[in-house]
Amino acid sequence: MTDDEMNSKIQKVADLIVESERIVVFTGAGVSTESGIPDFRSPGGIWTRFDPDDFTIHKFRTSSETRRKQWKILVHEGLFQEVAPNKAHLAIAEMERMGKLDCVITQNIDDLHQRAGNSREKVFELHGNMLWIRCMNCNEQYPMDHVKESLNAGVEEPVCDKCGGMLKPDVVFFGESLPADTVDAAMYHASHCDLFIVVGSSLVVQPAAFMPSYAKDAGASLVIITISSTPYDHMAEVLINAGAGETMSAIIEKVKERE
Repeated sequence: MTDDEMNSKIQKVADLIVESERIVVFTGAGVSTESGIPDFRSPGGIWTRFDPDDFTIHKFRTSSETRRKQWKILVHEGLFQEVAPNKAHLAIAEMERMGKLDCVITQNIDDLHQRAGNSREKVFELHGNMLWIRCMNCNEQYPMDHVKESLNAGVEEPVCDKCGGMLKPDVVFFGESLPADTVDAAMYHASHCDLFIVVGSSLVVQPAAFMPSYAKDAGASLVIITISSTPYDHMAEVLINAGAGETMSAIIEKVKERE
């Protein structure tokens, strides 16, 4: 793609944003990787370093050894503790400040949209949030730092302060269903937007990847910004095969020029 072609596409997306009233942004691993979080499925990702079977809900429920291993991987290694939002997160947060964003639907579990400035009520996390822990018995929620204090004090398996129940990271494990309320809300927003922007997702993990089809069926325009190809490329009004951060930053600058 030439610079002129790229600039033309960036301008077209900016024009769509200015002209739209209900914009949904859908983000995937390609946004998180630019903050230094490896894609779980890529070389160096979780699944190449550990046994995926240890991340099934059945194994977590039934094996204390698996639970201890989980806490070591997810807490002591600090997978998401030291990362910061990148240009893509900041650009999406800027869309909210500009009054252009209906919501963010994300496959990511790193809390970076919220840390970038998006309102928590506008971020629908389809796969949960790694910075929170939930009791499997009473559903009480705790910040990860609360549990990390117990683990650092020598506790091997933290339990709920309220009921003594088993705690687990508040993310969707293999064998678990996606949170129904979150999925329903995401489907509603996708079905009622007039512009659906995909950033950093290959759109192959179901059922989350159905979201663009809900938007298209409702008559929304579709923009896809990702390095890899997707099953929806032929349906996009604008397709940009490029990195998330630089592209989103350039688009928002063009939007500001038109404001």
